[in-house]
Amino acid sequence: MSNLLHQKCQALEGGQPMSDAVIRDHLAQLSGWHLNQGAIEKSFGFKNFYETIAFVNALAWICNTEDHHPDLSVNFKRCVVRFNTHSVGGISINDFICAAKADALIAFAA
Repeated sequence: MSNLLHQKCQALEGGQPMSDAVIRDHLAQLSGWHLNQGAIEKSFGFKNFYETIAFVNALAWICNTEDHHPDLSVNFKRCVVRFNTHSVGGISINDFICAAKADALIAFAA
């Protein structure tokens, strides 16, 4: 994961999505992320609404600096994060870079 964590997202307009084998290899580098309907996804649990929103705000800031934005489903004590890359019509390295950074937020806060 540290390799992904230190990378920056790149513009991929017109590029190709990752193959299933490459997606599986990258998923093996992350904990708790899985493939779900054309995106990588993870559910993050929190103690309360304030912690949930703090995570959402921190993730929003990080993803905005990467210019790669997730789909979020936010509830009282849970946030489901989904990444895919619309410009390539599937999953790209940018999704895994941002997923690693989302995981780092949790590790930092623990």
